[in-house]
Amino acid sequence: MLNISIVLYHPKWEEEVLPLLEELLRVQNLRKIYLLDNSEQREIHPKSEIKHPKLRYIHMKANLGYGCAHNIALRESAYYKTELHLVMNSDIRVKAEDIDAMHDWMMANPQVGQMMPRVVSTDGSQQYLAKRLPSPMDVFGRRFLPEWMIARRNRRYELRDMDLTRPINAPYLSGCFMLLRTKAAVEAGLFDERYFMYPEDMDLTRTIHRNWLTLYYPEWTIVHAHTRASYKNKHMLRIHIQNICRYFNKWGWFFDLERHKMNKML
Repeated sequence: MLNISIVLYHPKWEEEVLPLLEELLRVQNLRKIYLLDNSEQREIHPKSEIKHPKLRYIHMKANLGYGCAHNIALRESAYYKTELHLVMNSDIRVKAEDIDAMHDWMMANPQVGQMMPRVVSTDGSQQYLAKRLPSPMDVFGRRFLPEWMIARRNRRYELRDMDLTRPINAPYLSGCFMLLRTKAAVEAGLFDERYFMYPEDMDLTRTIHRNWLTLYYPEWTIVHAHTRASYKNKHMLRIHIQNICRYFNKWGWFFDLERHKMNKML
């Protein structure tokens, strides 16, 4: 069985959340959907007050951060021994039958601790969301340096030098759609709640990657309406920088032997 958690913050109910819920409630292997609302005020849409046994809305009353909110649902998955847990954004479009197919594939491949399908933008273009573990230059260079200066490095970081039509055991998979084996996530300690937002997906994937396969698996394709908020909003940029610094403080800025080892395996 499968649980799904979605973190909300001032959600776009009509545009994103309600159509997504309608599709997700069609998933045959679904146990429960958790809507984790980090908005300061309770903003649930009247139409989403569905008396559905598989839908649970939780208002946090404060913005706890992305990973912290998802951990509430992940702990319930662990408590009820739900085998798989899907962490996803509300700006994802995916077919219910594809989630069921991914569920069955994960259950048939017990060595896989995490999986992410192929992700495309609304115009159909590939999003490069399976990556190597970054160095500080990979992260800060792509944000602040001219593209021509970091093009080659960025291509390697985003695995553009690899055949993306085939599965890749990548140490960093995007948090927009993380199909997790609950046991693997629990062994990894769930999301590190010291991160408010951004590198929590990288942190969790690399920890799971130590003992499990963490696969980019392009058998299925989903659509992600990615907004890249930290590129447009100075407040979000500040949050991004602060949390990336926490990540490198934890794992090492220039001397990260595990990063070198995992990247070398690709």
